[in-house]
Amino acid sequence: MKQFFIKTINTILILLISASFTYARKKQSRTTDPPNIVVIMADDLGFSDLGCYGGEIHTPNLDELAGNGLRFTQFYNCGRCWPTRTSILTGYYAQQVNVDGRRDRFPEWACMLPHHLRQAGYRNYHSGKWHILNMKTQVEEGGFDRSYNNNSGNNHFTAEAHSLDDIPLQPVKVEEGFNSTTNITDYAVDFLREHDQHYKNDPFFLYVAYLTPHFPLHAPQEEIDLYRDRYLGGWEKLRQQRYEKQKELGIDPGENSPFEYFVTAPWSWPDEWLKDSIPGEMRLARPWDQLSDEEKHLHATKMAIHAAMVDRIDREVGRIIDQLEAMGKEKNTLVLFLSDNGASAEQIIRGGGHDRNTPLGASGSYLCLGPGFSTACNTPFRRHKFWTHEGGIATPLIAYWPAGIKDQGGIRNSMGHVIDFLPTFLDMAGVEPLMEKNGNEAPPIPGISLVPIFKQDQPSEREIYFSHHGNYALRQGKWKVVISTDIDGRWQLYNMEEDRTELNNLADDFFRFGDDEWKRENMERLEKMKDRWETLDSLYQAQGKVGLK
Repeated sequence: MKQFFIKTINTILILLISASFTYARKKQSRTTDPPNIVVIMADDLGFSDLGCYGGEIHTPNLDELAGNGLRFTQFYNCGRCWPTRTSILTGYYAQQVNVDGRRDRFPEWACMLPHHLRQAGYRNYHSGKWHILNMKTQVEEGGFDRSYNNNSGNNHFTAEAHSLDDIPLQPVKVEEGFNSTTNITDYAVDFLREHDQHYKNDPFFLYVAYLTPHFPLHAPQEEIDLYRDRYLGGWEKLRQQRYEKQKELGIDPGENSPFEYFVTAPWSWPDEWLKDSIPGEMRLARPWDQLSDEEKHLHATKMAIHAAMVDRIDREVGRIIDQLEAMGKEKNTLVLFLSDNGASAEQIIRGGGHDRNTPLGASGSYLCLGPGFSTACNTPFRRHKFWTHEGGIATPLIAYWPAGIKDQGGIRNSMGHVIDFLPTFLDMAGVEPLMEKNGNEAPPIPGISLVPIFKQDQPSEREIYFSHHGNYALRQGKWKVVISTDIDGRWQLYNMEEDRTELNNLADDFFRFGDDEWKRENMERLEKMKDRWETLDSLYQAQGKVGLK
């Protein structure tokens, strides 16, 4: 009881101190020619899926952006759809705005990214997925000037639940040629054209949130056929091939982590349920040479569909870049491309179910990538979407800005997180964040500006917090503590400079057995970092409730 009382008092003191501070960055005058900003996000894309991150999938447009911009190797999302999207559009951890953890209404003090950018004269556009759980409207509440919201997650050949500027649209039934990725791009390009026609002298922020390659795995047959036989060698072979290519490309985070065949999403269906609907399906991965021919065909085909979906994203990104060029805006536009979490190990069936008589990848099918090829997609890291090990939270990040990034083809190893987007954009626009709303003062923004990192790598001594459904982590410089719901219930400690792929748990009883002084030093570090995570978690959960009745 005494320990609980002390922690509670400490949390209250930190909360009071935080409330008394405003954003520390020195106030700047508005930039005379603020850059345009385009954020493009894939859904359930693996760290190694893009060609420029080691993948074999055809992604020439994104590879070209990377070749003329930057690739980040230690950039983080929040490990799941809605926390990541919330952090991008608010500049806060999802727990601070009541979207993850102890959920509640959107805080009285919080503003959205468009509200901040409007101070610098930006027009704001959104096309694609939303998934901010406590905010239902993109224009009225979210502050966007135009928004196309596609919430049709159960079929990529339809748009059953979608809206334009907060007004519901008629459902689009399955039609030949309709594809959610192209549909989202169509609206994004239309918004850009409208901007060029009516507001060409104003800067703009465009947020494009694709629904793919999230399940169900859907793609036109001719696009699947491009990758039909590519993956019959299996997931272990693909993982090793991607790892070797990563090293050739200068992305070398250390040793390739071994396959974890026992891991899948906790909510994945049991084997018997899956096999009843999808012949050859399985809840857990196994060594590829132990699979039957039926199982190999199914899983290689699923990976081919995933590849086709990524390939389509790349082509649609090319359309957006072409439109920027047509407007004469490409040079002074920052384009960021990333994923909301790692590739997914989920094995479930939703929506209208799976029709076993339908070709795999067609509208009547419902397939998930599954843990085998998800492990390959997240090369070289451990785990998947949902976890706070690196496979769940490490994202590729491409930054392209011809007028502002001179190190073309450069690699950045500095740590970053999606909470950094807001301070980065405000730094570029030359305005301060809105720190008060409805009579309630906002807490300090937890992120930092990436602008100095665009110039060169910076020391990474910062602190980054992670929390999602029982999976917790904290980075402090080179150190990381992490705990998962499915291992042994104990915190683990890793030196990320020496062991980015989290192979050597320094808190393991048998690691450097007999070196008592070394063990004591690292156990003290683990306990301090664990306590720090608990303090931050209590603080962030409390901040979201300020002003709520």
